[in-house]
Amino acid sequence: MLRTPLHAEHQKLGASFTDFGGWDMPVRYGSDLDEHHAVRNSAGLFDISHMSEFAVSGPPAADYLDFCVVSQVSKLAVGRAKYTMLCNEQGGVIDDLIVYRLAEQEFLIIANASGRQAVWQALQERSAGFELETLKDRSDELALVAIQGPKATEILQRICSIDLAPLKYYSIATGEVAGIEAHLARTGYTGEDGFEVLVAAEHAEKLWQELLAAGGDELTSCGLACRDTLRLEAGMPLYGHELSVDANP
Repeated sequence: MLRTPLHAEHQKLGASFTDFGGWDMPVRYGSDLDEHHAVRNSAGLFDISHMSEFAVSGPPAADYLDFCVVSQVSKLAVGRAKYTMLCNEQGGVIDDLIVYRLAEQEFLIIANASGRQAVWQALQERSAGFELETLKDRSDELALVAIQGPKATEILQRICSIDLAPLKYYSIATGEVAGIEAHLARTGYTGEDGFEVLVAAEHAEKLWQELLAAGGDELTSCGLACRDTLRLEAGMPLYGHELSVDANP
């Protein structure tokens, strides 16, 4: 099975693992219920480095993404994000994803781990006629962690170089976390406030360790089991369950 750059960290913490779409992922570190309530009442830290990331840039990038997905990405302001879907000709959902506008002609797409190949194939096929500067699968280069919960922003701010307070929900900015250059997206999959922090894969272990140190007793390592109960409670769909090429919203 595939492993994220944080696999050794999860082993140190005594995680139980499960096969999630071909990835050996931590399902829990202790009690599912305790991890769930930690996110609702304080803060939880998740490894979501199995997710897929794609870079799109160039003068036609916005028009290209308007063509690719069901939303008008071209209307996004720089620094904002949009939850959207990539559909086939029949309206079936190939994957649901978030598009971030990093600059006027630069975008980041984050898709599900299970959808990596299908999304990449669709993005490539739909690029015909668009003279893009960049269309790249960056999934193997990057690591992604989520810090979620009512105390998440406060904990992250302790080791972050930029003021997080002005960042609205579904916004993204660039800064340093514990001296590591990162994209900081105010998005998540729990129904709570928090951030998803994207860094180069080689910095993943340091980021994870520094966040846990900054959070102390207020921050709990959380696995996929509570991520599922949290997203269900928040009414967020999971691809392959509530969404698929055969099941649409």
